[in-house]
Amino acid sequence: MSSSPSVGAETTRAAPIQRPTAAGGSRFGVRISGSGSAIPQTRLTNKDLEQLMDTTDEWITQRTGIRTRHVFKHDLGETTARLATQASMAAVADAGLSPSDIDLVIVASMTPDAPTPSVSCMVSSALGTQKAGAMDINAACSGFVYCMNVAHDLIRGGSYRNVLVIGADRITRHVDFSTYGRATAVLFGDGAGAVVLRRTDDDTKGLIAQAMFSDGSGAKHLYIPASKADFPDGDAFEERKIGFVQMNGSAVFKFAVGTFSRLIEQTLESAGIGPTDVDHYVCHQSNARILEAARERFGLPPEKLHVNIDRYGNTVAASVPLVFDEIRRAGRVREGHKVMFLAFGAGLTWGSSLWQV
Repeated sequence: MSSSPSVGAETTRAAPIQRPTAAGGSRFGVRISGSGSAIPQTRLTNKDLEQLMDTTDEWITQRTGIRTRHVFKHDLGETTARLATQASMAAVADAGLSPSDIDLVIVASMTPDAPTPSVSCMVSSALGTQKAGAMDINAACSGFVYCMNVAHDLIRGGSYRNVLVIGADRITRHVDFSTYGRATAVLFGDGAGAVVLRRTDDDTKGLIAQAMFSDGSGAKHLYIPASKADFPDGDAFEERKIGFVQMNGSAVFKFAVGTFSRLIEQTLESAGIGPTDVDHYVCHQSNARILEAARERFGLPPEKLHVNIDRYGNTVAASVPLVFDEIRRAGRVREGHKVMFLAFGAGLTWGSSLWQV
């Protein structure tokens, strides 16, 4: 659905989730039964960036909260599909399944290795899922949250039993690691995260509330031009900008801060619960200051709103599943917990997915 033309200014409320009844009258839920993640081998610190451009560790840390990030290397074969496959293998194993049990593969990515084949098809082939359906969804940093909502409803609808959902991006292929591109170069890292969603007879498991929004009028604030025609009015064409992330930092920051709080409020209202009723807020990691502002706004303790941007940077669609896999494997996500997944990004897009796990 679309919001009003102003960046981040929308009033549409998230619709409450109605638990559908499957064919034959039986009810079932959806369980997050496994998770996994993968990051490139090469670690790039702020000190390393000081050698590449005019910046400092202190400047980056104070403004973003980022200290290190991981970046892909061509000579190591670290493609988007390979990172996605590694994360998927871990998630499928964690779920106690074999690849042949997977009915559908959905990948959130804005950096596929090629226009076609899709990342999802490459992952399906590498895993050996035996002709499972496969599709990619591009909603930038919101992609994984969008995919969680789509996959949940496909399972609830009765068509699928085991769906593999992946967020994977190699965004640094579109980053200019020079002084000219430093405003964006300091922000991003590469990675992949995955979860396995499974049908269960326990209909208390699954989505409690969800929302997905967009505002294309704000696309001009965050984009990657492929040609001169892709430059919006007001942005001067320069050949060296082709293929690299272009961002109006102040506009994107304002959009994120305002949208983030409203999105949490809308999702809580749809679910009929308060901020402290949620056990974990698993948020897109774009800027530590944005996360801290939301934490203060809702009076949340650090153990409820998780931050790992200091170690990974902004990994786009991989951001949310990387956080979730980290806290899940640490034993912090337990049976009966409520987990809210939240993201916002280019497009502009934003969305939420509140689960009973």
